[in-house]
Amino acid sequence: MGRTLQNTMINLGLQNACDEAVYQLGLDMEELEEIEEDAGLGNGGLGRLAACFLDSMATLGLAAYGYGIRYEYGIFNQKIRDGWQVEEADDWLRHGNPWEKARPEYMLPVHFYGRVEHSASGAKWIDTQVVLALPYDTPVPGYMNNTVNTMRLWSARAPNDFNLRDFNVGDYIQAVLDRNLAENISRVLYPNDNFFEGKELRLKQEYFVVAATLQDIIRRFKASKFGSTDSVRTVFDSFPDQVAIQLNDTHPAMAIPELMRIFVDIEKLPWDKAWDITKRTFAYTNHTVLPEALERWPVDLVEKLLPRHLQIIYEINQRHLDHIASLFPNDVDRLRRMSLIEEGGTKRINMAHLCIVGSHAVNGVAKIHSEIVKTQVFEDFAALEPEKFQNKTNGITPRRWLLLCNPGLAELIAEKIGEDYVRDLSQLTKLHKFVDDDLFIREVAKVKQENKVKFALYLEKEYKVKINPSSMFDVHVKRIHEYKRQLMNCLHIITMYNRIRRDPSKLFVPRTVIIGGKAAPGYHMAKMIIKLINAVAQVVNNDPMVGSKLKVIFLENYRVSLAEKVIPATDLSEQISTAGTEASGTGNMKFMLNGALTIGTMDGANVEMAEEAGEENLFIFGMRVEDVSELDRKGYNAQLYYDRLPELKQAVDQIKSGFFSPKDPNLFNDVVNMLFHHDRFKVFADYEAYVKCQEKVSELYLNSKAWTKMVIRNIAAAGKFSSDRTIKE
Repeated sequence: MGRTLQNTMINLGLQNACDEAVYQLGLDMEELEEIEEDAGLGNGGLGRLAACFLDSMATLGLAAYGYGIRYEYGIFNQKIRDGWQVEEADDWLRHGNPWEKARPEYMLPVHFYGRVEHSASGAKWIDTQVVLALPYDTPVPGYMNNTVNTMRLWSARAPNDFNLRDFNVGDYIQAVLDRNLAENISRVLYPNDNFFEGKELRLKQEYFVVAATLQDIIRRFKASKFGSTDSVRTVFDSFPDQVAIQLNDTHPAMAIPELMRIFVDIEKLPWDKAWDITKRTFAYTNHTVLPEALERWPVDLVEKLLPRHLQIIYEINQRHLDHIASLFPNDVDRLRRMSLIEEGGTKRINMAHLCIVGSHAVNGVAKIHSEIVKTQVFEDFAALEPEKFQNKTNGITPRRWLLLCNPGLAELIAEKIGEDYVRDLSQLTKLHKFVDDDLFIREVAKVKQENKVKFALYLEKEYKVKINPSSMFDVHVKRIHEYKRQLMNCLHIITMYNRIRRDPSKLFVPRTVIIGGKAAPGYHMAKMIIKLINAVAQVVNNDPMVGSKLKVIFLENYRVSLAEKVIPATDLSEQISTAGTEASGTGNMKFMLNGALTIGTMDGANVEMAEEAGEENLFIFGMRVEDVSELDRKGYNAQLYYDRLPELKQAVDQIKSGFFSPKDPNLFNDVVNMLFHHDRFKVFADYEAYVKCQEKVSELYLNSKAWTKMVIRNIAAAGKFSSDRTIKE
């Protein structure tokens, strides 16, 4: 969610009044804003998307709730020590959180472990361990519309009789200390982005948020006029008309068997009716096609932690497979492919399959991604129910990502087309008629320059490097992952460095290359990539032959509040994932809206950005999805590119020989070995096209007016990428 203060003032229309009042108290509002901690309760794009969606739902006046976990420790704080990432705990609640209100009156029990007893009256889940879910509510204000929605985050609490009812008769002290075991559920966010780690505590977290939330939803339904009661029993027929639950990836997939358990075991609905209501209630958003990111929980773990849910999943699967067998008799391989249970080795539950079967709608997050979902990842399911599969291209909230972070540009736009665009971003197309307006061109360039000067001062303060504010700010900020190809950017930096040294008198368009992002603590390669970038920066930034022509900065602890500073100051946005791997991306949209140009592959929402602005107004390069599959079919041989491209060979040889790590020449052996022998993301295959495309970027940057006209065309085409539009769809 990032910080809340400024966003609240903007959405309430109070920013100027507050600025003035605080100024009269002899204080500086910006200084005050810098004191607030970020709420960093997610990892990357998926979590930030949810935050943008909450802002849009409130702004559109929808009666919507965001549910999640109130982690005591959010995403770790990243420190760079000697070029390496070091993690520190994010103790974001240390000074309290003024935006939240605990609601102990709505506390709910969540059950774990235990066993199932079957009788004539149905199944009973008994002998469970209970953890209490304590809700904390945070207001979510809409933009200037007198709407305030709620984000409800659950915190785990041990019941007061925890460990005191049984066994522990004598050891009272130990029993009280053991309360921590229950309360650990909401202690810390798992820091993996696009990677599944099958840990028991993580499954507990997933079920904890689901069980508390569904009880809350059903309580609210029963209290409303719709939950009409037949003297004793609630009639749930209207439930899907009153309640829609969107599953943000498979992380809350246990909601499907949990709702079935409530309907069948507790409310005593017949299975078929319960299943019909459940399917009509849930919809599922898929966020990634990377196989290592798909959740596949071991059956043994689920059986231990949630025995009744496993039985329900088996029953769902049985009926699902019976249906497929009736449509495709004797096609055993299809049954194997479509089962919710994966056999072979340890039996696992494929949570994506559970979500597809248990939902009435499934969506990808950009056109190209939704196509891949339909034709590759879940093709069997799409063949069965093509109408179930949809696209909802991601978006960003223009309140935080323009008004809040770039007031200069927002005001400039408002002068030309009025203020209505903030609620209807499609109105940005009106800027097209100013693309040749010399005054407007100069004003847009001036706002960008002011943002760059301000950010350059921040960098000089934090990193003690002299920044040339007229250099091109070339920015690559996102989670560090092989598929996002920060390594390809690194190879380009080395190539630029070598060109400057080879011919120091030749014209070189000065650049400040800024790379930032966190690596999952257990992701060795990602951490090596950070070290490599810092090692290269060390050499480049201290070479007198380079001077101010090229500077490299690794931006420490990238987070929402830092994104709000760097994005408005960016000239060139790096969106260079291997085609077919970035489901959508949303940083790409933030840069576009804030007057940066994009260098990128035809991947994720880049494709639609090029469609909206015209491909000639983005710097598109490299393999398309079809080229990647063709290369896979032929077999990718990295050595070929190394042998054919002298500049690539030179850069790789420098990394390999220890040019950037003289104290430990073998430091980057793992990186080089990966690039040659198991690079799933084909960095070398796109290197040449990338470097050539970067030359075109530099050439255009020399012509300030032509550059700025292209910027205006991009801003004018950014309207589609409002999260308001996504939510309306």
